[in-house]
Amino acid sequence: MAKIFYSMAGEGRGHAVRVRTLVEHLRHKHELVLFASDDAYDFLVKSYGETCAVENVRLVRIRGIKFRYTGGRLDLVKSIGHGLKYAWRDLPSVVNGFLRRIEVDRPDLCISDFEAALPRAARRAGVPLMSLDHQHVLLAYDLRGLPLLLRRYAWWMSWSIRAYYGRGEYESVTSSFYTPPLKPGFEHVRQVGPMLRDDLAATVPRHEAFLLSYLRPTTPPRVLETLAACGFDVRIYGLGERPRAGRLSFHAIDERAFVEDLAGCAALVSAAGNQLLGEALYLGKPVFAIPEELHHEQQINACFLKQMGAGDWTTLESFSPSPLTRFLTRLDEYRANVAPLCGRLNGTPDAVAAIHEVLAKHHRLPTMTAGT
Repeated sequence: MAKIFYSMAGEGRGHAVRVRTLVEHLRHKHELVLFASDDAYDFLVKSYGETCAVENVRLVRIRGIKFRYTGGRLDLVKSIGHGLKYAWRDLPSVVNGFLRRIEVDRPDLCISDFEAALPRAARRAGVPLMSLDHQHVLLAYDLRGLPLLLRRYAWWMSWSIRAYYGRGEYESVTSSFYTPPLKPGFEHVRQVGPMLRDDLAATVPRHEAFLLSYLRPTTPPRVLETLAACGFDVRIYGLGERPRAGRLSFHAIDERAFVEDLAGCAALVSAAGNQLLGEALYLGKPVFAIPEELHHEQQINACFLKQMGAGDWTTLESFSPSPLTRFLTRLDEYRANVAPLCGRLNGTPDAVAAIHEVLAKHHRLPTMTAGT
């Protein structure tokens, strides 16, 4: 049994969903200490908090970086300012906290899902380091097929990724629903699909006449007006329970219910997070993505979604009946394009195998195969 420290970014639920999926595959053979902030901690505490303790898993809250919003829109200036303040004020103490824990617990491996402090501590303590995230897409993937603005964003963000993980060698696994070629010099990066938990992977898709939508609480009211006029019943998650409004029904966050609705919907209308898009495509569902104007990483996801013929997109701020109607009139075409992906995008077994290979490489456990 190895001991693994596993940290993650706190923004949104995608990082935490990815981590939890892997934890459920690892915890029966290894001891894991999870480090999370903000949204990620709030998500994981329901599974691994003190009131629902799980054998071989501990959850620790840390300070982290979170996007800032103004008037319901992503505020890049405030977000960058918050990140710089964190790097100057909080990061050194978080790193020192990790170093103290490493000295006491002596982990065999440190894994980071786009969290900056644990990689620094792992390097200083001489502990093997692994990145397992989606953000390495921006550093390692050949993105020449994207619009110039998004290529420039990826180049700029690639320096942040280098800063997060530091200089020197580390094992890198990138989880994504798309797999363009790797850039020269990054052939060592391991490409895997989205992390899908067992219950979703075992779900049988159906085709019913409703749309599913997952929206942020800050979603503008006109988005709901557009959905209400689209001609389909729409089941909406993310805004909390509300009285039904015409063809719109509002549902509390419930993972099992959401998976069932995702399996049964005609299509998904949502932001363009890698995790959710990967889940939808695994179940054979076309997607109309609505990333925010300033959320360039999600726009990159949306561009690849469109290039794959699996759906279409526009920014949240430009969302209107016209592009949604065009998407809905082409559902049969999108379904045909998505069909070859259905049931084939699960990256969980490959990611688990990669972790075991790293542990074996550093003599932390006997060599294990992908099925163990």
